[in-house]
Amino acid sequence: MNIKDLFKGNPKNLLNIYVTAGYPRLDSLTEIIPALAEHKVSIIEVGIPYSDPLSDGPTIQKSNMQALDNGITLELIFKQLSSIDTEVPLVLMGYYNSILQYGMERFVKKCNEVGVSGLIVPDLPIEIYLRDYRELFDNNGLSNIFLITPSTTDDRLEMIDNHSSSFIYAVSSSSTTGNNKKIEGAEEYLQGLNSKNINTPVLVGFNIRDRKSFEFVNQYASGGIIGSAFINHISNSKNLHKDTSVFVQSIKN
Repeated sequence: MNIKDLFKGNPKNLLNIYVTAGYPRLDSLTEIIPALAEHKVSIIEVGIPYSDPLSDGPTIQKSNMQALDNGITLELIFKQLSSIDTEVPLVLMGYYNSILQYGMERFVKKCNEVGVSGLIVPDLPIEIYLRDYRELFDNNGLSNIFLITPSTTDDRLEMIDNHSSSFIYAVSSSSTTGNNKKIEGAEEYLQGLNSKNINTPVLVGFNIRDRKSFEFVNQYASGGIIGSAFINHISNSKNLHKDTSVFVQSIKN
């Protein structure tokens, strides 16, 4: 399914699970994605390992380094994704420099080829996207997903809202992923977002780690994004399918 189709009809309680490609083992995507799909997560977000992931905390940084040590490459990620058949929308999350090294046009066309329909690039300015890449993305059915934070201005938010085609990723705090803050501390921010009448659905990320925190954000947004808690859960897994299933059930049930 293309991620744009997922958001038709204003769905609620959407669960986006992030996994680092190549972690904990080189071929783990081929086990984890089918397990996530089996338990009906809404979106699967695949992280492209990078040596300096600015937006990520220690847990995901560590998984990035392990994946790189395992030998993961962008070409191998595309190869693994091409071998997986799933109806769950796939999103790739990566950093601008590594995508540029691969070649943006080549990268976007490859996303289309293997069934990726969403892209998160935290350090790609919206102005550069609109000037240089929007037509390329549109022609390949790829939705560019923008991030907002508590410090995003109203003018910036309006611009992002006007140019979003699936959802907006709302970072719940001005920090990296996997910190020790509780999501409840973002209540005032999330209430404020609700009052702005944003046209694009919003998913909340950072500091969501269990069913309680997931249910909390669902009061204010279309769903939540879980990364570090899942990475921690599978870090020493001997049975990725089973452990992935246990984690998703603990969030949804």
